[in-house]
Amino acid sequence: MVALSAAVRFHARQEPGRLALQYGDVRISYGELYERTERAAGLLGARGIGQGDIVAVLMKNSAAFIELALAASHVGAVFLPVNYRLAAEEVEYILGHAGAKLLFVDEELVAAAGGFKNRIVVDAKAQADSRLLAGSAPPAGRHAALKPDDLFRLMYTSGTTDRPKGVTHRYENYYWKCLDHIVTLGIARSDRLLVVGPLYHVGAFDLPGLALFLVGGSLHVQREFVVEDVLELIHAERLTCGWMAPVMLGGVLAAPGRARYDLSSFRWLIGGGERTPESRIREFTGLFTHGRYIDGYGLTESCSGDTLMEAGREIEKIGSTGRALAHVEIEIRDDQGQSLPPGENGEVCLRGPKVTRGYWKDPEKTAASFFGDWFRTGDVGYLDGDGFLFLTDRKKDMIITGGENVASSEVERVVYQLPQIAEAAVIGLPDERWGERVTAVVALKPGQILSHEQLERHCREHLAGFKVPRATVFVEALPRNPSGKVLKRVLRDQLKG
Repeated sequence: MVALSAAVRFHARQEPGRLALQYGDVRISYGELYERTERAAGLLGARGIGQGDIVAVLMKNSAAFIELALAASHVGAVFLPVNYRLAAEEVEYILGHAGAKLLFVDEELVAAAGGFKNRIVVDAKAQADSRLLAGSAPPAGRHAALKPDDLFRLMYTSGTTDRPKGVTHRYENYYWKCLDHIVTLGIARSDRLLVVGPLYHVGAFDLPGLALFLVGGSLHVQREFVVEDVLELIHAERLTCGWMAPVMLGGVLAAPGRARYDLSSFRWLIGGGERTPESRIREFTGLFTHGRYIDGYGLTESCSGDTLMEAGREIEKIGSTGRALAHVEIEIRDDQGQSLPPGENGEVCLRGPKVTRGYWKDPEKTAASFFGDWFRTGDVGYLDGDGFLFLTDRKKDMIITGGENVASSEVERVVYQLPQIAEAAVIGLPDERWGERVTAVVALKPGQILSHEQLERHCREHLAGFKVPRATVFVEALPRNPSGKVLKRVLRDQLKG
């Protein structure tokens, strides 16, 4: 098994002038990208980072983000991308729980890094060229000797508990993921990938993300999502493919000046985070005249992209997220772990070499997440007779807003810190723009007064902005079943209108 930098080195030797990465006005060839990787790896070595050490980045999209990911792999370190939208308290927890040894942080995000001391601040110039961070550190030589089960990355994801879980990704997970995506999507060296989602997320980094480097394609990275910039980038660079969260695609399809751009080079776009209605698919093909919209299903725990819709079957199988990729197996199982036949609803379970082995420093959650070697996704759905997956519910108590997962229990933990609260439940309600909006349903203690603004202000002090309730509903009491469990389905049905 080899480091992520090995593919870059190969293309740097074969065709050093070939474009590998574009970030803003900066265009980086394979030859230059490998040089930058070696310089960044030398910096890591000079800071005492070696095989198995955890290197965190709290950064927005940039050339440096990708160069540091390649460099961490080059020295055998474990890469830990942290969601820059999190509150400082959440970031501190992740860095501490993971055991991070070094943190790279964008200069505008320093406050979010909290009290973590061993950090390197990345200013705007270094974001475009990580060599500016290396100083006099000599470039690294050969990459570290790695094995398939060596840890490549940690990614913390919202779970059903009050703290995020550290998903472990090994090199075998990453490379099998890349193989499946290259084969399924027909990725070639001529492909030019739009990278507009945040790179701390599997959608941008993995679907198909850096897999383009294996075949000699190019990544075109936008620091943040801006509708007009996306359209201009596709038009000017003749981009061929990409991934977007539903809220991003919605913005592109609604852009007033969208007809001015030539988008005919675009072959496909993968969506994520929600089931796609037929109207959205037809709207997409009306704008991207030579492209197709690919609905899919995947998890952080599987490096993303476990099912993808097949060309020409989008309308026939409307509502489905497609069929399993070549090295992914899917079964629908009941609560006892027994396999269910086609058409019957149950928990979606996955097996294959791209699926995680479990959670960092958490054997109990790891054990609870598997039926034998089948990973329990927590999602509910069924397979039809042709093997197409249809999702019907979420067994895990999760809200998906703007493509981001929000564990309701995580928000509830913070809401319950308010002394006025007698009981609280956090649910997702339909939202035209965001898919779901985070909503707090609360009952107050006798004689207490609380406004939505107060609750919102309190939550912003402890949570990332996308997790903060956008609305608060005050009730006398929460509906519960005979065993005392809050009936969130009842709340959602009552409040949908």
